[in-house]
Amino acid sequence: MKLNLQDTFNKKLPADPKRDNTRRQVYKSCFSYVTPKNPSNPKLLHVSMDMAELLGLTEENVRSQKFLEIATGAHILKGTDPYAMCYGGYQFGNWAGQLGDGRAINLTEVEHKDKRWALQLKGVGETPYSRTADGLAVLRSSIREHLISEAMYYLGVPTTRSLSLALSGDQVLRDIMYDGNSAYEKGAIVCRVSPCFIRFGNFEIFASRKDFETLQALTDYTINEFYPDIKAGNKEGYIAFFNEAVTNTLAMIIHWQRVGFVHGVMNTDNMSIHGLTIDYGPYGWLEGYDPNWTPNTTDSQLRRYRFGNQPQISLWNLYQLANALFPLVEESKPFEDILTKYNTEYQVKYISMMRQKLGLQKAIETDTQLVLDLERILQLTETDMTIFFRNLANVSKAMEFKENDSFLDFVKDAFYKPDELKDEVLKEWRVWFKGYIDRLKQEDMTDVDRKTEMNKVNPKYVLRNYMAQLTNEAADNGDYSLIDEMHTMLKQPYDEQENYQKWFAKRPEWARNKVGSSMLSCSS
Repeated sequence: MKLNLQDTFNKKLPADPKRDNTRRQVYKSCFSYVTPKNPSNPKLLHVSMDMAELLGLTEENVRSQKFLEIATGAHILKGTDPYAMCYGGYQFGNWAGQLGDGRAINLTEVEHKDKRWALQLKGVGETPYSRTADGLAVLRSSIREHLISEAMYYLGVPTTRSLSLALSGDQVLRDIMYDGNSAYEKGAIVCRVSPCFIRFGNFEIFASRKDFETLQALTDYTINEFYPDIKAGNKEGYIAFFNEAVTNTLAMIIHWQRVGFVHGVMNTDNMSIHGLTIDYGPYGWLEGYDPNWTPNTTDSQLRRYRFGNQPQISLWNLYQLANALFPLVEESKPFEDILTKYNTEYQVKYISMMRQKLGLQKAIETDTQLVLDLERILQLTETDMTIFFRNLANVSKAMEFKENDSFLDFVKDAFYKPDELKDEVLKEWRVWFKGYIDRLKQEDMTDVDRKTEMNKVNPKYVLRNYMAQLTNEAADNGDYSLIDEMHTMLKQPYDEQENYQKWFAKRPEWARNKVGSSMLSCSS
């Protein structure tokens, strides 16, 4: 197994000279050299071959003992220096100080076919940034991260990737609901892959400490390595870099809202500088369309990170990034102009995205009201977002309205209690559908072509929490077949895939309030 390996990150940035995993405060360093914990009995459970091929690996490579050892931290490749990055962050709106890679260790960078990838192991022991934690991860959260990383990629959402999922052979003690009922669970390790794992928090920690020299070194490195069209080392370059971060973050959030994804813990240390979805913890998918829903039990009271608030939270986080970069520019107006533009552009891009979901190509002024009315009516009764938009493609613009409400035949499968629709709610739906079909008549596309286009942006299959929970329960009992089934299905989320039709279904009632199937904690 040959990889073109390099360590660009730790050759060009200031490093912590103390080479060990001891938990401590680290100053004037972008990272610390560390050693992964040796797993007691590693076992490979799943590999994303598409990701492996992007790294230049073959089926034979990933089946080898050497791959297993590399992907679980048991073997360090010659010439590489594993490291954990130093960063800070705002957690639930409050500055938390030094955070860092508490259970993630970067192995190296790989170049293949002019693309560069950073390899990172999650769950291989404590680092200087672990605080009071053990740096390990359990199987249930690792399955969720492995599957969702790849699922998001195939949905077209900017994301970090996952190469492999393995058992460590160790038992890990966790209190899943933080209620004093700790129990041992199977330890697991995910090999995460990304062009870069740098976060907002990497810049924030140095700004908070007034370590502007290291802040500039990190910013110049990021620009030079990832934005070749921007010149580092001057104010114009730093503003252009910030503008790229804003643009990429906005694009990511639009995609989240398009597919109904809720990150659940949008702390600034969980925001990628490249606008990639990163750090999959207590995430979830909208079941009933509810902008106030959050999957994170820690956020159940204030709901800071609820679905409908994600655009504004990303803007708040970008303000904190602007504050961190300000010492390099010493002018606030350029940052303010870019951030002001975010709100305007979000509204425009959001309505454009919703037009796509509704199968509308022309831009008409009344479309905004059509979207707003739909979002309001979707909340009048529990309506599954994924199923509603997928089935909406079956509506014909030649439909006639009659008292029997036949138009509902196309979408009633999305209602959790279709037989309990109140008359006033039915009336609202009648009005909306009449307006929608009248709007469709202003389009030139045929029903067939419109359905094709709608099915490109409205997925049929997403990783609902109950599906992940079933996969976890099976794996906990030694049955890992659902991992591969989910992974295979979610590689084609927009295709009909009749053999997976059973997964195109509303959340079952048993999963409504079940731990792991509705809301989740950050415990992993």
